[in-house]
Amino acid sequence: MTTPSPARRGGRLRAPGPMLLIGAVFTGLLAVGVAFALGQGPVPGGRGAEPGDRLGLPWPGTGQGAVEIEGLGGPVTGGEQKRVAIASVTKVMTAYVVLRDHPLRAGEDGPSITIDRTASRESGNRDESTVFLGEGQRFSQRRMLQLMLLPSANNVARLLARWDAGSEKAFVAKMNAAAARLGMRDTVYTGASGYEASTVSTAVDQLALARVAMGEPALAAVVAAREATVPGVGVVRNTNRLLDEPDVVGLKTGSSTPAGGALMWAARVGAGDRARLVLGVVLRQGGAGTSLDGKLEAAFDGSRRLLGAVRRLVTARTAAEAATPFQAAGPRS
Repeated sequence: MTTPSPARRGGRLRAPGPMLLIGAVFTGLLAVGVAFALGQGPVPGGRGAEPGDRLGLPWPGTGQGAVEIEGLGGPVTGGEQKRVAIASVTKVMTAYVVLRDHPLRAGEDGPSITIDRTASRESGNRDESTVFLGEGQRFSQRRMLQLMLLPSANNVARLLARWDAGSEKAFVAKMNAAAARLGMRDTVYTGASGYEASTVSTAVDQLALARVAMGEPALAAVVAAREATVPGVGVVRNTNRLLDEPDVVGLKTGSSTPAGGALMWAARVGAGDRARLVLGVVLRQGGAGTSLDGKLEAAFDGSRRLLGAVRRLVTARTAAEAATPFQAAGPRS
């Protein structure tokens, strides 16, 4: 640490006072702590800093990830950002496009949507995630979003696509157009539900979607709920068990044999007006031979480690910012 330069006062050089020296030492120690938290070396428990990661976060040992912390610049990434299947994380884009076409204000349920024969028949598909729906039932747009995003119902995602655009194919074109506008260059959507292995993306692309999705109040409110009671269906529970962690406010799980475990998550870390929105995505979690539940649990585990490191980083950063006024204080006359 360099010695603070003398302060000039009244045209003469004046030696720094003891309070200024104490402040400089205190701030310097905080800077060291923040530098460590910001990842000047690898973090125990992960692969350490990857290219593109200036924070040194504990990335999962397989797959890929991306994290963005409000106020700390653009996203950082871990693992090779190559196109992989993303399973039901796809439904975040489905909800985003539906809400762009049919906005919902706070407390508004939106128009009623009738369950068609296709959605009712698909309720019985045993190889995918669905909810049982009877032909002719009617649900509000908000209820349909809950059914799609919480228990991750594929039949509801496809029904919403038909309701919005007339056909799923036309809706998928809207999804890809939205991805292009958001700069998601490595993303291709081929269905509204994520069931198709041909729907592919990268963690950093999905992070761009998470950013705008959390800006949609109706979407953010739905994904923050652990469960919802939908008349005519019953209680539906959120598949996102990361919501049990402090600070977590969303977003969406995904799992399939081609995709492995996938998770897009959002958290507000810190207290009061110093809280920062943190967004994260992990893809392709769980090794070969792992069950689907095991793959999804790997996505949760990896995200918990990332979130823990982010909490420590934000705590250190907040402490450094709180010390700034003390650092700037000059000697008393």
